[in-house]
Amino acid sequence: MSEQTSHSPRAQVGQPAPDFTATAVVNGQFEQVKLSSYRGKNVVLFFWPLDFTFVCPTEIVAFGEAAAKFAERNTVVLGASIDSQFTHLAWQKTPRSEGGLGKVGFPMIADLTKEISRTYGVLNEGGVALRGLFLIDGKGVVRHMLVNDLPLGRSVDEALRMVDALMHFEKHGEVCPANWKPGAKAMKPDAQGAKSFFQEWGRA
Repeated sequence: MSEQTSHSPRAQVGQPAPDFTATAVVNGQFEQVKLSSYRGKNVVLFFWPLDFTFVCPTEIVAFGEAAAKFAERNTVVLGASIDSQFTHLAWQKTPRSEGGLGKVGFPMIADLTKEISRTYGVLNEGGVALRGLFLIDGKGVVRHMLVNDLPLGRSVDEALRMVDALMHFEKHGEVCPANWKPGAKAMKPDAQGAKSFFQEWGRA
């Protein structure tokens, strides 16, 4: 069961992420997960529509396999759907050859009441979560959000790129242009910084 800890407004970029406490499957066990307990770390919170479906396991396996890369970036991955913790656990125990997940390297949150999905603005009219993804910084502020319709799977590499861009901005005070990747040139957020960037960019 999930429980909202406050009557927060719907999640918005630049605003505090609505806190919640919910039951999750963590390393094969049921545990209570509280979003605000991860302060000091970035959090990638993503939603999928339903367990035992088609696109969903490809995303969950991909995020699970990348969990160590997120951890290297001081980032925690949390996943959620409207299914119960019992369904999550059964899905993990089902072999991948039969449409299951196997071991998952991040907490799978049970949003059975649909309150978390509703608060984060991803609950559709059919009563399942759209493919929402939220990057929350170490202070608990939403810095990036992405919502895909049900047929469209997400890119784990793009989620990692967003974390890298946020970390670069926080460390250097430089903003990251289109298609930026670690090691590429960024720019100071002022007129001179933009001029310098575009002068060099134009010569590339």
